[in-house]
Amino acid sequence: MALTFTNSGGTAVRSGTVTFGTHVIGALGIDWATVTSDVRLPAPIDAGAHRKKTWTVCVDAWRVPLGMHIETRDVTVRWK
Repeated sequence: MALTFTNSGGTAVRSGTVTFGTHVIGALGIDWATVTSDVRLPAPIDAGAHRKKTWTVCVDAWRVPLGMHIETRDVTVRWK
């Protein structure tokens, strides 16, 4: 999962958390479960600056039965 963070504010972002919501999807498209994972925001991000970061999102194999797949659909960012 690659994201670009843009600080459009007037002060630097010093810390924060990125939460990924990875969904386990059945063969018929039914959303069976959501697995969340938290990582640190790539901080600091100066005012007006951009920062790009790539993460590998993993889900335990036992959570994804045969015929199902995963999709990371939700991303939430909290910063300070």
